Amino acid sequence: MSKTKIIIAALAWLVLLAIGVSVWKFLIQPAKEVSMAEAAKQEAKAKVEASSGSSRFTHEITIGLDSFSGYAILRTPEFESQLSNHGIKLKLNDDAADYSSRATSLEKGSLQFAAFPADALVKTFSKLEFPPATIIAIIDETRGADAMLAYKKRFQNVDQLNSPDVRFVLVADSPSETLARVVMQDFGLTQVSSKSIDAVSGPEQVVERYRKADPTTNEVYVVWEPFVSQLLVNDGLHVLTDSSKFTGYIVDTLVVNRDFLLKNEPVVEAVLESYFTTLFAFREPGKMKQLMLDDAKRTKQVLEPAQAEKLIQGIQWKNTQENFAHFGLRQGAIVHVENILDRIAKVLISTGAIEREPVNGKWNQLFFDRPIKQLMNRNFYPGVQTETIREATALKDLSEQQWASLMTVGTLNVPELVFSRGSANLSERSRSILDELATKLQTWPQYYLQIRGNASNVGDVKANELLASKRAKGALDYLQSVGVPKERMRTIGGEITGETRVMFVVGEMPY
Repeated sequence: MSKTKIIIAALAWLVLLAIGVSVWKFLIQPAKEVSMAEAAKQEAKAKVEASSGSSRFTHEITIGLDSFSGYAILRTPEFESQLSNHGIKLKLNDDAADYSSRATSLEKGSLQFAAFPADALVKTFSKLEFPPATIIAIIDETRGADAMLAYKKRFQNVDQLNSPDVRFVLVADSPSETLARVVMQDFGLTQVSSKSIDAVSGPEQVVERYRKADPTTNEVYVVWEPFVSQLLVNDGLHVLTDSSKFTGYIVDTLVVNRDFLLKNEPVVEAVLESYFTTLFAFREPGKMKQLMLDDAKRTKQVLEPAQAEKLIQGIQWKNTQENFAHFGLRQGAIVHVENILDRIAKVLISTGAIEREPVNGKWNQLFFDRPIKQLMNRNFYPGVQTETIREATALKDLSEQQWASLMTVGTLNVPELVFSRGSANLSERSRSILDELATKLQTWPQYYLQIRGNASNVGDVKANELLASKRAKGALDYLQSVGVPKERMRTIGGEITGETRVMFVVGEMPY
């Protein structure tokens, strides 16, 4: 019996010994090794820190953007170098134009800055109760880089697009979509809607759709350079309108995370200073052309020298003085950022792209002018030469022959003018309508305006024609009195159409 107890006791001790060994091997020893390793790591880290120099960087920023050529300045080594001089380290995050993702990253704070098309900003921020970023600068405005093209035999002008069968082939949420929506609104294309927009994933797909179509297609291609030039190789296509004809819609902005801004306003000013200094260095066309070619390589795009020239003609990079004007700090025929946002929102709402205005139309909540104002207050200039505020080229006076050869672009969407029966006197309502038209004509500064009176076919024909001409002339005189240059307007005599309304048709000289 005692032998059995001895054996049991021995086995128990063996089990306890095994447990002890296991605890040592799998718990105590690994923990000790981890502790020793962590101690060694901390010691090594302390040695590195003790023997390290002072970093030249005091801040690190990440800018969200995509491969659009208008953002080329942000990708240059020169911009990175300018930031370094201010102790700022730069990182770029290309999200392939995923604006929702860009807004989310701004909201989370993983992006401190971002390039944002103003239309995409309004559309994206309309879904958010508290917009996470605010505009601090205008980067560029496209002046011809985006265009609307169609087969000449199918669609000669914009008016002919007013059909439920028309399909606008374009990249969703792009400036080209904004171009299409501006045309839908301002030319009163009531037969088209958001359902008429056939969205594709990229400009290459727009070109592919064109390749598969025939000249009788109802498709209209809305795209940007260099893809516009690729399509125009086919002389059967023509440009119905492009972004050089209007202003204040297709604009790119630089935004900053609000929390970062409030905590680091001097850094924000340094970023603006670095950007404008870099832009000034590329102000000459030759240098900008080379930048376009270099940037295409950086973004893995194919760009020929001729296409690079088209790009710099179609994009107007906004310099320091022009930014001062956009924020109301300088005089000049430049649209204020507040008006840009308001215009875009009205187009997006009227064409069904969004349901409500972000920030309830309080547009000052979407831009912050103090950093740019600080630059002006300390007389910041990016170089020794003075920058200028560029304005749209005034339209030249036309000869009778030139007016006769004017190409019709389309009929502007203008409410019917109200006249007393048998009178050419403008009512208060008519004056209000013409005031709005004058503002719209500022948006389309590169088109001539033909004011056409229409005559009733009931009663005395000659009297009706004369009344229609007088009403057209009355509209012209009023528009001239509120600042529309007479050189860009002409009345067309009263025509028997069965209607009595005055029509406003825009046109341009043949190319």
